[in-house]
Amino acid sequence: MSENLSDKQSRCKKNEPGLPADPEKRETLRKLGALGLLALLDVGAFSSCGRKVISALPGERKVILLGLDGLDPRFIRHLMSQGKLPHMSRLADMGGFRSLTSSVPPQSPVAWATLISGQDPGGHGLYDFIHRDPKTYLPYLSIARSEGAEKTLSLGKWKLPLSRGKVELLRTGRAFWEFLDEKGIPASVYRVPSNFPPRDTGAKQLAGLGAPDLLGTYGQFSYYTDGPVKGEREISGGEVYRVSASNGHVKTRLIGPENTLQEGAPDSYADFEIWLDRPHRLAKIVVQDQEILLRQGEWSDWVPVDFEMIPHLKSIGGICRFYLKEVSPHLKLYVTPINIDPLDPALPVSAPNDFARELAEKMGRFYTQGFPHDVKALRYDILDDGEYLQQSGMAMGEARRMYETALNEFQRGLLFYYFSTSDRTQHMFWRTMDPRHPAHDPKLARSYGPVIEDCYRAADELVGQAMEAADADTTLIVLSDHGFCPYYKAFNLNKWLVENGYLAGVGPWESQADIFSNANWRDTLAYSLGFNALYLNLRGRELYGYVSAEDRNMLAKHIADDLRQVRDPDTGEQVISNVYLGSEVYSDPAADRVPDLIVGYARGYRCSDASVLGEVTSRLVEDNDDKWSGDHCIDRAAVPGSLFTNKPINAESPALIDVTASILAEFGIKTPQEMKGKPIW
Repeated sequence: MSENLSDKQSRCKKNEPGLPADPEKRETLRKLGALGLLALLDVGAFSSCGRKVISALPGERKVILLGLDGLDPRFIRHLMSQGKLPHMSRLADMGGFRSLTSSVPPQSPVAWATLISGQDPGGHGLYDFIHRDPKTYLPYLSIARSEGAEKTLSLGKWKLPLSRGKVELLRTGRAFWEFLDEKGIPASVYRVPSNFPPRDTGAKQLAGLGAPDLLGTYGQFSYYTDGPVKGEREISGGEVYRVSASNGHVKTRLIGPENTLQEGAPDSYADFEIWLDRPHRLAKIVVQDQEILLRQGEWSDWVPVDFEMIPHLKSIGGICRFYLKEVSPHLKLYVTPINIDPLDPALPVSAPNDFARELAEKMGRFYTQGFPHDVKALRYDILDDGEYLQQSGMAMGEARRMYETALNEFQRGLLFYYFSTSDRTQHMFWRTMDPRHPAHDPKLARSYGPVIEDCYRAADELVGQAMEAADADTTLIVLSDHGFCPYYKAFNLNKWLVENGYLAGVGPWESQADIFSNANWRDTLAYSLGFNALYLNLRGRELYGYVSAEDRNMLAKHIADDLRQVRDPDTGEQVISNVYLGSEVYSDPAADRVPDLIVGYARGYRCSDASVLGEVTSRLVEDNDDKWSGDHCIDRAAVPGSLFTNKPINAESPALIDVTASILAEFGIKTPQEMKGKPIW
């Protein structure tokens, strides 16, 4: 997705309302989420205070919070009834098990930010994976942003920063562990989304979703081949490099981050070679004096790679893994996104800054990328289902070893550990267990039909480990941020806005047209960017606002009523079950980032990828034949999360914000005024 969005940012032109596009120069963002890496190198130079771990006193309360992204309470109950989740069943009997009300919308960055802050999106400032700048209409990723150095010195073709750049976490409000720190209560927080870069607040933190790869994206793989690529289609989230072998020898490059120290910011690179032994199905990879020998179907360990920025003076390092998919008849070599090296982080992926290094010295290098599961490589047939499960399994294995170490070392305060595998697995493998899904393949189902169930059983093992680590003075909370459902059909919200006269065009809306190149803002009432967000073209807020403040609420309610009436033209089913007004569900509805309407899709439907990025397609509703086959970016009532504790739960309908209040209450801390939740016991 990140590369698609960067295309939108690059092509978006400053359109005078109602007139053809003006070629006036606009700053172009070459990669979505690019973090101005070279301008930020000094950010990593934060000092560490080396906090000492203090053993718990007898009777001192402790809390273990285990986050398992996307576990659905309906599926949990189904598997529990079959005796397949023994640890969750025992925990439910010991304390309690409830469905958990998620955020509006129930997207991972929004939901986890809600738990972290104890506030709704109006308080913490994250409303979607994607936000838009109302002064330009341009989209950007919601979790973090960067600013390059304000002052530079030009020396020939080199641009040397004279001041620090910065990368900034866009989540606002205080994390609940900051209140613990004020009371001298230690906290360790691992891989939690919406927490990049971690603020150095006293807690030990390793960033999760939001942490980029070394290129500044959510994950950009590389694929080297001398053979055909299935479908020959444009690939998002990776690059295919055509290579040719001469006498079994290939010379090529790993592409690194943009070199912002050089005029024009060209891509940095590291040369490497591949020596092929086709008869024995072997390959030797040589990169910077390192030799990696792989058999066909084998993965390498983490390989450190340096990218030179200024010859002999400045370079930055990353790590990657190689997978030799095939040697004969064609070379097929997959390379993971180049991750920030935890032994020498180019960006602050932990707080204090040396925490990532401590972890890597203890257990070896690991994925620092917040989105480690390479779903893009699976979606575009670079990795097949089995190969993706190997890659995902390696990421899960690293996370699990770190989890076990964290449990073994936990002595007092709070331990908050998050796993993402359950979410990614359901996104990608719903099609293998659901014969109704348009992408269902009975042959694949025979091999991969049980994958999601296996994922839940693996999650149950994690719960068992936490239960074993919890003593009589420990409160154990296990939760998911949302549930899951099938994603059968894609709805193009911008197409609907066009058809109903809310989104006007300069010219005809042809197939794959988008709002950046064709919107007539002078006559446009509303537009959509993101998975659930719909914005009015509001005067005084948007660059070319059309809707007056007096008409705002009336128009929002009118659009909401119209959307609830939408039916699938093929089946007559309701497409949208609920539409929320930002002014009614958010505590700070006046902020410029707040969507005016939040669209809650019905079970089985979701906003199309094209509409998420501002495109207007030819069809309003289309079958989803993609491998991304399960989802949760719909009406929150359809995808509640799950909540277990080892204490009886009094609340009948607990919500994420109630869990935050409950954690503070366990340590005797009164719920802060800005938080709206109430303890669940």
